[in-house]
Order: sequence, then structure tokens, then C-alpha cells
Amino acid sequence: MGKEKFIDIQRLHFHLDINGTTVQEGRTSDMLFTVDEIISYLSQFFTLKTGDLLYTGTPVGVGPVHIGDHLEGWLEERKVLDFKAC
Repeated sequence: MGKEKFIDIQRLHFHLDINGTTVQEGRTSDMLFTVDEIISYLSQFFTLKTGDLLYTGTPVGVGPVHIGDHLEGWLEERKVLDFKAC
């Protein structure tokens, strides 16, 4: 899924659900640095490839994850993460 599939990469809504309950939610516009700035900076030191994940921090809602929990991550209406913790 490329950047071009989204209307405005700097205003994406995202959320994380655990066992069907939203526990974290935010927008890329809330980040201290824009998505483009982060990619530009990191690409000075690393070759970034399709599928690479860049962990930049987290919105309010950090909490424990337990074995067997079902985690689902969303960008807009697209599920981009789906797994059970083990």
C-alpha cells in the first residue's frame, strides 16, 4: 500500500484495537514531525524498502498486551495489522 493511495498522508486517522476494543487512536497530523520528514531523515542512514515499519511513538492509551490478545491496527478504513499475541 503506497502513499499515493491516501488523500493526505499528513492527516491519516489510525487506531489500535485489542480484542475488538479501541485502545489507541490518533492522527498523523498530531505527530511532532511529518511523515515525509521522518522518511527523509531516516533514509539518510538506511535504505527503506516497501514493507518496512517505522515505529515513531504512540498516542495515549498505552497498556498491557496479554498472551492470546487479538490486536488489529488500522490506517483510515484499512486494516494493516492483525495478529494474536503469543
